[in-house]
Amino acid sequence: MLRHLILICLLCCAATTTSHAQIVALGASSTAGYGVGASASFPAQLEAILRARGRPMSVRNAGISGDTTGGMLARLSNAVPEGTKIVILQIAGNDAMKGMSLANAQANRAEIRKELHRRGIRTIEADGYGMAALRSGLRQPDGIHMTAEGHRRVAEQLAAQIR
Repeated sequence: MLRHLILICLLCCAATTTSHAQIVALGASSTAGYGVGASASFPAQLEAILRARGRPMSVRNAGISGDTTGGMLARLSNAVPEGTKIVILQIAGNDAMKGMSLANAQANRAEIRKELHRRGIRTIEADGYGMAALRSGLRQPDGIHMTAEGHRRVAEQLAAQIR
C-alpha cells in the first residue's frame, strides 16, 4: 500500500514539473483570425511553431471580432485564466472606429497591463507586428485584416520573443 502511495506521489510531482506554459492571445478580429479562420490565425500558428521547436506551450486564442479595450478589460479575468504565463496583446483600432477617445483607449490598455502585471503575467505587444504585416501588403481585400501569410509572419516574430 505504501509503495502505491509513493508511486502516486511521484507521478503527481512529475506531472506538475512538466506542465506546459500557457499563453493567451488577447485581442479582436485580427487575433481571432477574421477571414483566414482560427487554424490560420497567429495564435494557432504560434503554438505550432513553438511545438515544432520543442516548446510544448499551449496558446489560447482569446480574440473576439469587434472587441474594444473596454470589452477586453471587462473579460480579462475570464479570458486569462490562472496559470497563464504570457499574454499577447493585439488590440488594434476598434476603439477609434467605435468613437472612443484615445485617452480612454490608452487608459483601458494601461489598466489591462497593470492587472496582468499584478498577476505576474508577462505581456507582449503585437500591434506593431500586425501593422508591419499590413504595410508589407499582406492584407485581405477589406484592407484591414491580415492574410494567412501575415498571421504567419506575426507568429514567427512572437515566437522569437518567447523563452
